Amino acid sequence: MQEDFLHYLWKFKKFDFSKAITTSNSNITILDIGTHNHLSGPDFFNAKIEIDHQLWAGNVEIHLKSSDWYLHRHETDPNYDNVILHVVWEDDSEVFRKDNSAIPTLELKELVHPDSLDKYRSLLLNGSKKWINCEKDFHLFDDFSMNNWLERVYFERLEKKSIKIMEMLKSTENNWEEVLFKLLFRNFGLKVNTDAFESIANSIDFKVIQKLGDSSFKMEALIFGQAGLLNENIDQSYFASLKSEYQFLQQKFNLDNSSVLLPQYFRLRPDNFPTIRLSQLAELYSNIPHLFSEIIKSNSKEEFYRLFSSSTTEFWETHYTFKKEHKCRKKKLTQSFIDLLIINTIVPFKYCYLKETGDMETSETLNIVEQIKPEKNSMVENFNTLRSKTATNSYHSQALVELKTEYCDKNACLQCGLGVKLIHGLV
Repeated sequence: MQEDFLHYLWKFKKFDFSKAITTSNSNITILDIGTHNHLSGPDFFNAKIEIDHQLWAGNVEIHLKSSDWYLHRHETDPNYDNVILHVVWEDDSEVFRKDNSAIPTLELKELVHPDSLDKYRSLLLNGSKKWINCEKDFHLFDDFSMNNWLERVYFERLEKKSIKIMEMLKSTENNWEEVLFKLLFRNFGLKVNTDAFESIANSIDFKVIQKLGDSSFKMEALIFGQAGLLNENIDQSYFASLKSEYQFLQQKFNLDNSSVLLPQYFRLRPDNFPTIRLSQLAELYSNIPHLFSEIIKSNSKEEFYRLFSSSTTEFWETHYTFKKEHKCRKKKLTQSFIDLLIINTIVPFKYCYLKETGDMETSETLNIVEQIKPEKNSMVENFNTLRSKTATNSYHSQALVELKTEYCDKNACLQCGLGVKLIHGLV
């Protein structure tokens, strides 16, 4: 049994109140269970309880065994001085406050209805043998319950991404344009080159980007040079021109790339080679000088497709590397790649910006991701197998990834709105 189950029993009052007495046979009347605390400190704050007709207001602590109070060293922690009731599954030890007064204890194991225990055991036992604990019942969830919970989980995911964005904002002295620049670089690198591309962006003062914005050649020389892609001696005219320009820019702006991670080509399709992605970034910033403003005012998938319709510079239409030429072909950003940018960069960025500027409208955020097809990965496919059409757009697929990694994989069924419905017998 997990302690979370006891939290569930207390929070939803899933035990026989009429038989609730302390282990010292004092009558208990629970007026307010308190506020569930998910951080450090007692489990429920500001509860109100009558014990033998005396009103107590304070905190409630929950453990599997009474002796866990000492195991967790609560007797030495002043945060637990105001605990008015100790709720346990099994009372195996008397517990005292620092002033040696006994803390009233409520033992639950004889008060819980067998049906609740059966539902709990059915859901969480033998979990290691299942992909998710509720897989045999997952198809039973109605659309309203599913969509309601996925919306909440999706915004939990956005909030987590906002933490990194706010850290970046602080490090750039509240320069939203620079934060966007770094986020785009990071996501253009995809999984293989995420860290390398981020290190390139971090090595460039954004003011230099703004000064070179009218020249794709200078922009490409700057980015390729900082990426360490111009370090070789290659007998190729365009390479030589870029290298010469970068050496000039390096002197002019006192550029340093000693901390930059070298981008990798291993296991990448040619269209994802760092040369191609970095050239597309150079074109993007040279063609759209006010990219930040354009992103903030764009609110549809089609607008973002037009905004990110950039290609490479002309040289890369016939090359993937500096050394080998191929038949001419435009290398524009594909819609599927732009979809990933919208999902992983644009929407979290806009969400954070609107929230910070006090112009928060969640429906705008949802409208964008609802216009994009769901991502294709094994998690989403498995959920769709368990329940038909669970993911019909990228908002669903992002929420399902969060659901699997933060709830299912951690056996956090009792914090999951769907898991609670199962144990409540509402499915």
